[in-house]
Amino acid sequence: MSSRANISGNSPYEPVVGYSRAVRVGNQVFVAGTTATDDAGNIVGAGDAYAQAAQALRNIERALRSAGAEMRHVVRTRMFVIDIATNSAAVGRAHGERFRDIRPVATMVEVSRLIDPAMLVEIEVDAVIDTA
Repeated sequence: MSSRANISGNSPYEPVVGYSRAVRVGNQVFVAGTTATDDAGNIVGAGDAYAQAAQALRNIERALRSAGAEMRHVVRTRMFVIDIATNSAAVGRAHGERFRDIRPVATMVEVSRLIDPAMLVEIEVDAVIDTA
């Protein structure tokens, strides 16, 4: 049986809801939906979908590193976007800049809202760490 490691992040919701920022099982890492929070758990990039997506991706990268993975190991992303007609290009640009050469499979869907009204995007990823 593969060992399991739970990785904590900077979200004030983790202890309340009872989830981990990331979970590593064997060579796989699953990162929970991640938003644009700073180290204190405050939302950054108010009203700016690009800035929020870029911050969410930085938070994801930190979680991956804590689990022994890197962004290059990401094989799947899911982007949940408020008002996709307005924000999809900005979120897509941030995603494209970060994953241009990695090219994971990706899904972007519109949601009516996220846990905080100031949040415009939430991103989750799955990664598989190279064994070679």
